[in-house]
Amino acid sequence: MLNKIILFSIKNKLIVGLFTLMLIAYGLFQTFRLPIDAVPDITNNQVQVITISPSLGAPDVERLITFPIEQANANIPGLKEIRSFSRFGLSLVTIVFHDDIDIYWARQQIGERLQQAQSEIPAGIGQPSLAPVTTGLGEIYQYIIRAKPGYQDKYSLQELRTMQDWIVRRQLLGTPGVADVSTFGGELKQYEVAVMPEKLRAFGLSINDVFDALESNNQNTGGAYHHPDRLFAHPFPGRHRRKNVQTHGTNCVVCRTRSLFVVAHVCADDVLLVPQPKTEP
Repeated sequence: MLNKIILFSIKNKLIVGLFTLMLIAYGLFQTFRLPIDAVPDITNNQVQVITISPSLGAPDVERLITFPIEQANANIPGLKEIRSFSRFGLSLVTIVFHDDIDIYWARQQIGERLQQAQSEIPAGIGQPSLAPVTTGLGEIYQYIIRAKPGYQDKYSLQELRTMQDWIVRRQLLGTPGVADVSTFGGELKQYEVAVMPEKLRAFGLSINDVFDALESNNQNTGGAYHHPDRLFAHPFPGRHRRKNVQTHGTNCVVCRTRSLFVVAHVCADDVLLVPQPKTEP
């Protein structure tokens, strides 16, 4: 067989030469179209379901959150495997599909089944959500927000973190091809209401009274319209959303005969700065 191939190549030099040139041209054409990446993403076709529950330990997270999510997604067509990871306050369920399954179709199927799983998860302990359409190897860019030389004392770590979360991140999420923007470092701003138990007992109140006061007195409501001359409408909305820590103390906890108790009587309000993990790009 090999002798016949050699003999044919010797007798038909033109045909062999043309065929060789065609192979070289096709190879050059495919070379310029070949996707080349320094760190190729070898992650399989998967969708992750993340549930955060700060008040539960690992056994309760596995029993109350992870298990219902796994059972609800166990019969999706094209499913390859399901693996989960339960830790204190965190449930991570990874659902792997075959390579020929469209990722957006898979996310739609999981989203429909999460509604069924949500009915089996006790209320108030966690809300399952889908992770972005990316993987750990999909990171393309890192940046740092810092004040210019001479303005370091003007912006604190908390203010820089607020700029990142509410300005820079929101603009980057509108960029085509960007699935998510993760934030590390800085100081996360939170409003802390520290309840003083001795004052609650002195006034005959409970912790639920404070919760209800903070929840019901921190919201905006719709109003009506006034038409004085039938030409212009003047809206009258109810705006009662708190904008700073001082206004939290004015929330009414309970009103009794000749007595009005507010949050400031039984709690101490303050701005809590939560340090975040820091990484070097």
